[in-house]
Amino acid sequence: MVKNGAMQKSKQWNVRRAVWLAAIFHFLHSCGSGCLLPFLTLYFRHLGLSASMIGIIMASKHLLALVWRPLSSFLARQYDKRRTVIVGSLLSSALVVLTLLLFPSTGIQAESGRCNTSQPDADPTTILEWTTDPSQSNATVYSINQTSVSTEPPVEVTMLVSSNWTARGLRSLKKPQQEEDPHTEFLGSLKVMDAQHQMFFLVLIVMGVWEFMAAPLEWTADDGLYEYLDFVDATDHHNGMKVWKQLGAAFGNCAVGVLVTSLFCLAGTTVEFYSYTIFMILTVPTAALLPIYLRKRERPTSTGFKALQLVYGNSQAILCAVTVILMGMVNSAVSDFLLWHMQDCGATEIHMGISLALAHLSQASFAPIAGHVSRFLKYHGWLLVLAVVGLALQCLYYSFLWGPWAVIPAQLLAGFSSGALWWSITSQSEDIATPGTEKTIIKLFEVLSLELGATFGSLAAGFVVQKFGVRVLFQGTAVILGLWSSAVAVLKWKIPRQRRINYSRLLATDTEMSESESDQEKDWLETAMEDTLGNNKWTINKS
Repeated sequence: MVKNGAMQKSKQWNVRRAVWLAAIFHFLHSCGSGCLLPFLTLYFRHLGLSASMIGIIMASKHLLALVWRPLSSFLARQYDKRRTVIVGSLLSSALVVLTLLLFPSTGIQAESGRCNTSQPDADPTTILEWTTDPSQSNATVYSINQTSVSTEPPVEVTMLVSSNWTARGLRSLKKPQQEEDPHTEFLGSLKVMDAQHQMFFLVLIVMGVWEFMAAPLEWTADDGLYEYLDFVDATDHHNGMKVWKQLGAAFGNCAVGVLVTSLFCLAGTTVEFYSYTIFMILTVPTAALLPIYLRKRERPTSTGFKALQLVYGNSQAILCAVTVILMGMVNSAVSDFLLWHMQDCGATEIHMGISLALAHLSQASFAPIAGHVSRFLKYHGWLLVLAVVGLALQCLYYSFLWGPWAVIPAQLLAGFSSGALWWSITSQSEDIATPGTEKTIIKLFEVLSLELGATFGSLAAGFVVQKFGVRVLFQGTAVILGLWSSAVAVLKWKIPRQRRINYSRLLATDTEMSESESDQEKDWLETAMEDTLGNNKWTINKS
């Protein structure tokens, strides 16, 4: 008995240690992601890329993740290389992302005036890093508004940016015709492009390599931890990791916002990249100690296809799938261009970081009240309608921003949009899941929203912003979501609810009820015996 008790104590200690290590791992990794990922589109804007180009870059990133993340997770599981994949992904992504810092900007630095307070007599054109050369026939014209640090009113500066990157020491790819190599067709196509398109293709290549390195990490770590907890019958601890991810992202957003604003004149926006690299490296020790269940060679399972069949065979699940795709499109558009809009309203990185952090904290705080809200609505399907309405109100509010801090009320609604969405999706997955497929169904919905929907959303948003502007983007998405929320409400009411019987859950419930009934019977029997014994004593005393 002592031996068994010691074994049980050791087993409980290992589970507790595994949960804490996983929490630290997800917190640090989310901190790094929060330091950089939300601010990428701002950096691309600083490089001089157009909105449509940025939309294509972000859509390509999501499309690569859509294919590579599930495949890499499957391969890591099959060959028991999960820890190697996790550590390699952390280190390689931390180094590859620094390549973006090697690219020069196109000469437009809209925020350079923030660091010119020591030069009161400086001319506004001196803050531009490139020398203009109007004689270039293939020069690109940019027009920006710069506020001079002198006492003069704002001056509109129009400049001609040469396609030759001589100001930063980056030589033009153009060479004499006789020196061209017929086998280097790609480089040859770059030679005839202007500086902006050259920059676009270089950034696109680096982002593709970076996503290839970073994409396998999250699913591989999550699957390894889940299977470990499943092996020791402690999967109920797995859901707590989501809160640590939100807290880590909030800390990263807020910390990098403060650092960039404080050190902008010394380091600019490079702080975001170096912060990401530092956090990825700090995550490596926890990844090396992260408990991962190592499987023996097994025949590949087809839970992914089974999950597709279960979703396809249920009308309510199909409605959820269409909704998460649409929500993914809108969320991607918001994440890509909300900071653009805030910057146009005078916001700096500290305003952006705090507003993003509030959104994550709002989502984390929704979990404790989600059950009460679901019981109040009497059906988790209405949470889906609430999520669509919440995001529609957010987008409508975004279109009318007037100052740096004006975004905060809309960010607080994030808990009722994203939080309600995923709570409803989790409940829907439980309704249609068979034993062993619940987690796969949730991942399927995540892929549809975060990758497939985000691909279409980033692509469409880039062209809309390029053509009509950010305000029209947010107003259009608000109208679409408002119409879809009405359609979802009607369809939820019309489509009959189908719920699959989960026998394993029924057995667990039956076992708990049996134990409860046994305890009640035991209590009743003990009470009856005590009463009988008391009566016997009373009888003896009376006689």
